[in-house]
Amino acid sequence: MPEGDTVFRAAARLRTALAGKTLTCCDVRVPRYATIDLSGERVDEVVCRGKHLFVRAGRASFHTHLKMEGVWHVYAPGERWRRPGFTARLILGTEDVTAVGFSLGKVEVLARDRDFDVVAHLGPDLLGPDWDRAEALRRLTADPDLPIGLAVLDQRNLAGIGNIFRNEGCWLARVHPRRPVGEIANLGELVDETQRILSDSARVRVHKPMVYGRAKMPCPRCRTTIRLEMFGEGPTRERSIYFCPRCQE
Repeated sequence: MPEGDTVFRAAARLRTALAGKTLTCCDVRVPRYATIDLSGERVDEVVCRGKHLFVRAGRASFHTHLKMEGVWHVYAPGERWRRPGFTARLILGTEDVTAVGFSLGKVEVLARDRDFDVVAHLGPDLLGPDWDRAEALRRLTADPDLPIGLAVLDQRNLAGIGNIFRNEGCWLARVHPRRPVGEIANLGELVDETQRILSDSARVRVHKPMVYGRAKMPCPRCRTTIRLEMFGEGPTRERSIYFCPRCQE
């Protein structure tokens, strides 16, 4: 599933393409909202919260979530789409660009003044202008017996982190993903490092994994072979963890 850095970059592209412009095309290919047409409305802003993206136009807000397969593309007039047309779920066009959301996991049209209600449950956004480190630590330590690898993936604790940065942050802080939160003396360091690399990937350059996806390869720090295991709350929610058995004891 795309993480917060991917959504942050998507929002930036859409903001550049749409903000301040008038919609000439509005095609919502979701049965519940198929009759909604906001053509003629001005796109005021594009914002994101964690893994959620909002395009605000007039009194409405398009709320989308990429889930596993979703992606946003921006095209010039007449440019050929790089994804099949039948996978398009939301099309927003102006005189000079067309923004297309393909295979979006969620599409909603909400009242603009209440759109953030759907993300009110989220914890502090690692990429948000209102990032609150103290609140993030408070939420993470609420259940000291919970393994850190599960705690950081819970969007109610930290908004925007996914499996890649879960693994990378734990490696940087030398913490095993299975270690209980209450046993981690350097929890603040783990949060800071995760926030740093996620921010770098969102704003500067795409992150090059240090341990994620590198099973059986040498640890960049000590050259011990990186291990891969499955970890989660039950077999249907297990996800991969990559770790160094020496650095992250």
